[in-house]
Amino acid sequence: MFSKACEYAIRSVIYITLSSQKSPKVSLKDIAREIDSPEAFTAKILQQLVRSKLVESQKGPSGGFWITEQLSKEIRLSQIVKAIDGEKVYQGCGLGLKECSEKQPCPIHGKFKFVRNALREMLETTSLYELAHGLKDGAVLRLHN
Repeated sequence: MFSKACEYAIRSVIYITLSSQKSPKVSLKDIAREIDSPEAFTAKILQQLVRSKLVESQKGPSGGFWITEQLSKEIRLSQIVKAIDGEKVYQGCGLGLKECSEKQPCPIHGKFKFVRNALREMLETTSLYELAHGLKDGAVLRLHN
């Protein structure tokens, strides 16, 4: 449902949120290693998250990435998805048809619309803090590679 970049973004912000409680900043190298993502790809994702003001960063030898606890409570998963994948997760046909609409619905149009609306609701009401602290010791950061 989400792009690979979006999956890595979600795992990155979870790791940064949890790491920010222990140390002031976490390095790109540590993030990439923890989420099992190529460093250059992770850097691009983090740039997008910084530009979207979802992650804070500092360049240089003592630089790194962080998310304050307060910010993690304000950020919703929908903001992360939007920063990386845009709104496409809420659009399109469940079967991938080009001609699916309210006027010309596919066989699953109504059911998929319900699922898509439920997804939007979940993403808009789940905070990064809630997600990060709902994971036990960050164990699911390496799932689905």
